Amino acid sequence: MTYSLTTPLYYVNAKPHLGSTYTTIACDALARFQRLEGQEVLFVTGVDEHGQKIQRTAEARKISPQEHCDLISREYMDLWSRWEISNDRFVRTTSERHLPLVQAFFQRCEAAGHIRTGHQEGWYCVDCEEFKDDPADAQSPCCPTHLKPLEWRDEENLFFCLSTFQKPIESLIAEPGFIAPASRRKEVENFVAGGLRDFSISRVNVSHGLPVPGHPGHTFYVWFDALLGYLTALLDDGGSVDLDRLSDAGWPVSVHVIGKDILRFHAVYWPAMLMSAGLPLPKSVFGHGFLTREGQKMGKSLGNVLDPELLLDRCGTDAVRWYLLRDIQFGDDGDFQQQRFVDLVNNDLANTIGNLLNRTSSMSRKWFENAVPPADEAVREHHLLRDKAELTIQQVRESMQQLNFQKASQAVLQLAIDANGFLNEQAPWSQMKQPGQEVQVGQDLYAVLESSRIVGILLQPIVPDLSERILTQLGLGSVSGAWNDHLTWGMLVPGSVLPKPEPVMQRLELEAPL
Repeated sequence: MTYSLTTPLYYVNAKPHLGSTYTTIACDALARFQRLEGQEVLFVTGVDEHGQKIQRTAEARKISPQEHCDLISREYMDLWSRWEISNDRFVRTTSERHLPLVQAFFQRCEAAGHIRTGHQEGWYCVDCEEFKDDPADAQSPCCPTHLKPLEWRDEENLFFCLSTFQKPIESLIAEPGFIAPASRRKEVENFVAGGLRDFSISRVNVSHGLPVPGHPGHTFYVWFDALLGYLTALLDDGGSVDLDRLSDAGWPVSVHVIGKDILRFHAVYWPAMLMSAGLPLPKSVFGHGFLTREGQKMGKSLGNVLDPELLLDRCGTDAVRWYLLRDIQFGDDGDFQQQRFVDLVNNDLANTIGNLLNRTSSMSRKWFENAVPPADEAVREHHLLRDKAELTIQQVRESMQQLNFQKASQAVLQLAIDANGFLNEQAPWSQMKQPGQEVQVGQDLYAVLESSRIVGILLQPIVPDLSERILTQLGLGSVSGAWNDHLTWGMLVPGSVLPKPEPVMQRLELEAPL
């Protein structure tokens, strides 16, 4: 069975930012892990390219909406390539394949009696693409998220009858594991408990949108259009655009990974739409937190926005991936602190993991003819570090499955710390000065090198480039395919050549703020 996962479809009103990069890196780590677990993975990302905000942004730049979408979508694709994101599909909602799918889906909902014409008035945020609950007599209300004035709207729209699905949605969100992390479920339960209201799925004053069949002048409202991009991506396999093919194309997805601000659209609106169309529901929705910088919300007005391209150029993929996945509990809000970023990268990767491998390899080469030291069956079958390595393997596999990247990263780091501690206790540099200790020294160094091999493999989904350099330093290659057979203690072959040691992780030196 296919393990399919999605990022949000990012809105192309502006170029990629750190928040979208964070989500995509996390999904990439999950996709890499699932492939290593032997799963057939379908990793989907992409962009949402319709709506009034995009239309206005394009007008301000004096270009067409399609030209604007082409430019920003290319930036996303280029950036994900530079970050080495391993997505299998990249969907654009302006693609030719998307329109027939959206229209077919709408016609299913309409045939089921879940589409009605209605009048909508209220305060609207163009940036959020949603109506707000501010009272009609509110004086100059602003969006609390974007801090921009709301616009009064009074128009005839098509509505999806969400209220019809009150009971089914209540049952769905109560299912353990559907909404993750568990802390996010309460806010959705509170929203649903307030009573589900029908929501608008069309606009009559937005030309940059997909036409609604049978309703001249109406274009699809961004959410009804954008959510269906997940289905378009799965069906982009060379076959026909046919909703009945979805079950053979990776639907339902194993997890939608999204920011917490769009949780209710994915955990309430989207399942109701799928129920109406007679399609299976996603298995889970994971809402992660927001990133701040040095305790402040990032914004252009504050001049503190972190550019993911700048981060990549100055720091590299390993450093940023490690910090975001190791320091921030995925699901909670996180704060990017530059000094902590530098300290963690240097202490964890350059010092603890990098130096462990470098010094152990150097000693092995010096004393054992540039090769992995000999080790008897006792060391390869029973050893203190073997017990620690096997516990680490279990912790990493369980944690990654739960999207607990922080716990997985810390478990790998702890194995390196334990191996460093063992090496210091055994002090092979002192033992080698004593007659008859060569065998014991060889056994100790073998155990530490084998621990480094396990560390290198377990880091593959988290920091794949660093993982490759660690394994190369041991005369090995990255794991391709399933990693189960590689995660067995004692696989490092005694007598195999060890390459000349080179630092696997350069220290991060940032003389100026990012």
